[in-house]
This record gives sequence, structure tokens and C-alpha cells, in this order.
Amino acid sequence: MASPSTPVPTLLIIGGAEDRRGKARILRRFVKLAGGKNASIVIIPTASSFQSEVVSAYAKLFMKIGIAGWDVVNPQTRAQASDPAGVAALDAATGIFMSGGSQLRLSQIFAGTPMGDAIHRAHRRGAVIGGTSAGASIMSEFMISLGDEGVTPRQRTSQMSHGLGLLKGFVVDQHFAQRQRYGRLMSLISMSPNLIGIGIDEDTALEVQDGKRAVVHGRGGVYVLDCRSAITDAPEARSGAPLLVSGAVVHSLPAGATFDLEKLVLVDFVEKHPDVGITITVAQSSRV
Repeated sequence: MASPSTPVPTLLIIGGAEDRRGKARILRRFVKLAGGKNASIVIIPTASSFQSEVVSAYAKLFMKIGIAGWDVVNPQTRAQASDPAGVAALDAATGIFMSGGSQLRLSQIFAGTPMGDAIHRAHRRGAVIGGTSAGASIMSEFMISLGDEGVTPRQRTSQMSHGLGLLKGFVVDQHFAQRQRYGRLMSLISMSPNLIGIGIDEDTALEVQDGKRAVVHGRGGVYVLDCRSAITDAPEARSGAPLLVSGAVVHSLPAGATFDLEKLVLVDFVEKHPDVGITITVAQSSRV
């Protein structure tokens, strides 16, 4: 158990399309976790096809919020992910932010490289690791690298690859409701029931502390999918066929929900009332 003065390893996993023009609550939360006005943030735009634009947009916003400084780490090949200057920048950061784009590109370049190791060191020492869209998917131990969209889970229509492994035992999917990704997450988790699925809507974030306590922020929902006791015909189903999945447990968590990722139970739910500016405690579990 960490002492109160010890930084807690924290992830801020964003489902994509977070507000950057209005109140930017999720990105302000990232800056606060990174140290507020004392934050030193590294932006990783590697996943994006528009890297200079991504750097410009996030740097402008972070400086507007108010931070001590920012840097960019942007290797284009796996060999470049050994660059000592980039490793040093990650080692000095209080916050690391990974943009959207292609999570497979992030996995190919960062996983198992010196820069990937530096991200793990940063996480362990208490620097907040934030990521949106592809930058969210890469945080889990395994990630969805390819997959059809839709509500119905189908056999062999999705593919997993190894992520950075900052969140062990989970698969994270993003743009969840907006792109109808329930089916592809269900199909993969039903075939790998030792893993837990997490689907995050746009402009929504899951803040994970020490790999255990998770709090939902933003305008959408977070879905936690548990197929450990489910029955499925995945071993026999033909390619492309709808899958039988019976007995799966799904948790739908809006902003204000606190969830235990070890015991997979709701800890607390505080409803935030936007009109009158108050919070209302709706439910609290005593099981944790």
C-alpha cells in the first residue's frame, strides 16, 4: 500500500473525440494529475497520420490550461524508439499523452523498446499516462488491432495484438457506442474469458489508480465486460457466424462511478448534477 505522499500509478484512458474547444474537462483532469502548473508533459503523436497538427493542438491546449513545459517524442521506426534523447524526455515527464490514430503502429514501435520501457518506468514512479483513441487501446495488455463493427458478436471478425501492458488482464476498446463496437469486444472476450473487456465512449475517460480503483469522467459511459462464467460456442462456430454468449456480466458505468477492477464490483456512484452544480450520492457498495 502506497503512503499518502507516494505518487499513485495512474492511467487516464480516453475513448476518443474528447472536448478540446469547450471546457475540456478530461484534458484538464490529465493536467491536474500530471502536476497542474508544475506539469511537464510529453506528447506522443506517433499513431496519427497528422502528427504536426496533433502536436500543435494539444500543446496549445495544455499551455492554455497552464503547465511548466512540454516536449514531443515521436519515433517513426522501432529503431528510433531507442533514441536516448527520447528516453530521457520520457524519464523526466510528469505526464505522457498518446494521441489517436493507429494503435497497431504504436504497438509496432513502442512495445518492448527502450521508449516503451521508459513509459513503464514513468507509470511506476507516478507520472500519469494518458491516451485517447489508439492511445487508449495501447495501454492494455492486449488490444484490438483489427475488427468489424456492429452489435452482434461474430466468429473470427476481430484480431488482437499485444499492447504496452500498463493495464494487465484487460482489453480496452474506444469510440465504443459511437462506432458500435460492442460485438467485437464481446467476441474477443468470450473467446479469451481470462481477460476483461473495457469499452469507453467518446469524450469519456476511465481514470485507473494503481491498476485497481477506476473512476469514470466525461459525457458517455464505460462498459466492463466479464465472460469468465459465460457459455459460448466459439470453439465450434464457423467463421463470420453470430456467436452464442450466455451468462456474460456487463457493467455500464456513467461519470461519477467508481469501480474496483480487481473484484469487478461497483464501489460508489456520485451523480453529478450539471444544472445546479451539486453532487448526489446515489449508491455505495460495502463489498470492497
